Amino acid sequence: MTSRIIVLHIVVGLFPLLVAAQAYNPDKVSRKALQLYEKAFQKASENQTKEAVTLLQEATSADENYADAWIALGRLQLELKNYPYSVICFKRAQFIDLNYFKPHWLSYASGLAGTGDFIKALEITDKYIDQVKPTGPQLELALTRKRSYTFAVQQEKEQQSEKNTVGFAPKNLGATVNSKMSEYLPSQTIDGTQLFFTRRVDTYNEDFYGSSRQKTSPWENAQPLKGSLNTPQSEGAMMISQDGNWLVFTGCYRPDSYGGCDLYISYKNKEGWSAAKNLGNRINSDQWESQPCLSPDKRELYFASRKPGGLGGSDLYVSRLQDNGQWSDPENLGPGINSAADEQCPFIHADNQTLYFTSSYWPGYGDDDLFMVRKVAEGKWSVPKNLGYPINTIDREGTLFITADGKTAYYASERKDSYGGLDLYSFELNPSIRPYETRWVTGKVTDKKTGTGISATLELTDLQTRQVISRVKTDSLGNYLLTLPTGRDYAFTVNQKGFLFNSDQYFLKNGVVDSAVVKNIELQPIERNASVVLKNIFFETNRYELTPASLVELDKLVVLLSENPTISIEISGHTDNIGKAEANLLLSESRAKAVVDYLASKKIDAKRLTYKGFGLTNPLADNATEMGRALNRRTEMKIVGL
Repeated sequence: MTSRIIVLHIVVGLFPLLVAAQAYNPDKVSRKALQLYEKAFQKASENQTKEAVTLLQEATSADENYADAWIALGRLQLELKNYPYSVICFKRAQFIDLNYFKPHWLSYASGLAGTGDFIKALEITDKYIDQVKPTGPQLELALTRKRSYTFAVQQEKEQQSEKNTVGFAPKNLGATVNSKMSEYLPSQTIDGTQLFFTRRVDTYNEDFYGSSRQKTSPWENAQPLKGSLNTPQSEGAMMISQDGNWLVFTGCYRPDSYGGCDLYISYKNKEGWSAAKNLGNRINSDQWESQPCLSPDKRELYFASRKPGGLGGSDLYVSRLQDNGQWSDPENLGPGINSAADEQCPFIHADNQTLYFTSSYWPGYGDDDLFMVRKVAEGKWSVPKNLGYPINTIDREGTLFITADGKTAYYASERKDSYGGLDLYSFELNPSIRPYETRWVTGKVTDKKTGTGISATLELTDLQTRQVISRVKTDSLGNYLLTLPTGRDYAFTVNQKGFLFNSDQYFLKNGVVDSAVVKNIELQPIERNASVVLKNIFFETNRYELTPASLVELDKLVVLLSENPTISIEISGHTDNIGKAEANLLLSESRAKAVVDYLASKKIDAKRLTYKGFGLTNPLADNATEMGRALNRRTEMKIVGL
């Protein structure tokens, strides 16, 4: 028997040769244990990892002081991601002979980090660098892991200081959704009643499945999606639009593809789902495009690509749906998100403000971690924030889907209670990494005169920043869905050429509305005596100076008058019955004049503009209630000439 024992190597089947220490003598290992070890080595070299584990367990039973077998067993447990068991194995080998084990401290630290003990992992890594004094690639690896563990320790301190944290307790979605096959890449409609996901139906084929439920009742038995979407080819990396009508996904090596993997889209119809349509050569290239995600207004498509011109590896891009129905050339999200490494798995939340993605570049726990960024200005994003442990681990993380309320996340994982392979789970997010809680409004836009549904554009604009948060087009019947992130006050406007715009408001900065609001909207054709209440014209109490928040609506009015240069309008001011009638009449007239003055300042011909104050004489509602008085305090516009 030689004085050296070959230890199993996880990747290539060979461990480095180890020199025996004084306390541990490989020559004294029992023959039976050595034979089992050699068989395990052969199994590992044939990628039969589980069989190798069994043989190594038998070897350590045959000789409990067989340090090399414990080390090999521990490293195979690292490969299987059974980190607690790997730590046990390494501790046993270390107990047998500390000096002999020192070259394996980096593996021991990985096992500790896998269990979440980053403080101890950092301590062991420092000892490895100081005492073993590695060089070359081993030193680079040690320093890389030290940076990861240092980051993890700091993150742990920050998480401990946060208030209102919740425990990480994933819940399996159950046997009606999960199966003995692998399920992954979940997404939902905004109301949470429909779940979509990918299931690997055999070794080479993936199909899309769906399940439904009523509110918070259990999910029904999952079924393949109806229609022409699923094929004998693989369909993967899927995301459903928030209204449930569009489905984007990745298809690879199809006859109509431009390269290896392309992005496709399918539309919901009476039969289920339409046959997939390639999104075209503006988005797709001869390289890899994958992992698409639609914004809630379906105006932006986020995806990952390795196309030329990126910052390196895979980058995140966004393409915008143009008025002609075509997608724009993709725009790289830039160095604030992308890097020389890989950024993948983009998910834009229903708030249309918070983007989640994976990266192997930004500071993290060791492999691809999940990060979040928020829109801070037009085209700008905040600094990426790591989602922290245990969402992120030392292993590669995948995509998340987060529900509209911002509290619940769905993901795929293989855990002890999995039915087979990857299963779908849900868990509650910590408040610090949640997107904005989001409500939504649905309804139909119709012609007030005919009652028929019409095509129109709906915009949600932040009254403070005047930034357009969402822009949605109705379908051919006039139906729409618009998301309402909480924490802001919004102007809500509906526009269509040939009609007066309709305006409303949602004040969500200090409160919320019900999850779903149904609002059917009638647009008035542009004709004499057509009128509309300008609901987003604001004044301070008993003042007539326009507030900055009024500019959103006023600028809409400027556009209307510019696009229809022949119409003349009257602006009328109205008050409630609080105060003296004479004072209210003067106040209402001054407010109407302020609107006219603003329009004139924007080069609208003053001859087209008149104003009048009505005071409290034309109420819309009973002044006995605050709600009624609020409706009566208003500014109106009426067409008086064409």
